[in-house]
Amino acid sequence: MEAIASAKYLRGSAQKARLVVDMIRGKDVNKALAILRFSTKRASTLVEKCLRSAIANANEAAEKANVAIDPDDLWVKTVYVDRGPTKGRRRVRPAPQGRAYREQRHFCHVTVLLSNDARPEPKAARHGDGKAVAAKPAKLTESKNRKRGGAAAAPRAKRVASKSEATEKAAVDKAAGDKKPSKRAATKKAKTDE
Repeated sequence: MEAIASAKYLRGSAQKARLVVDMIRGKDVNKALAILRFSTKRASTLVEKCLRSAIANANEAAEKANVAIDPDDLWVKTVYVDRGPTKGRRRVRPAPQGRAYREQRHFCHVTVLLSNDARPEPKAARHGDGKAVAAKPAKLTESKNRKRGGAAAAPRAKRVASKSEATEKAAVDKAAGDKKPSKRAATKKAKTDE
């Protein structure tokens, strides 16, 4: 059984209310009420009222259908926030040097859908042997495929060998009995002959 409740024209922007709503999506009703009760966001009290109204609607619908329902079995199936009107609610705020800044008073609409149906199980990835594997977070796989920017993407400067390293390389080549010296030693020898 599902029950829905909506609260319209709530003070505050939809963007700020969505931060609160995202915390309770998919949770048990009791856990969602606890989260909203102890949240420091201003929109949490308004969302809590809407959630309590959805619980009452579920009880009322169960009584009308002559079905027993336990409020503890309910969980938040869907919850979303829509933008409300700002037209006709524009205000002016005093600003420095005699100017005035316009500000809009934002409103939002919150809709909560509760259900007591069984929750869908999250699908787990499986190996060839049938054992379940924990799926990688989407952000992690996305960041591995993305090209790196900034200093990490810049080409590295080639390392210039010092004169002492070149002479050591030539000495190692002679000691090893190579017939032809390394390119570095050959170029250095050509420079000193000139």
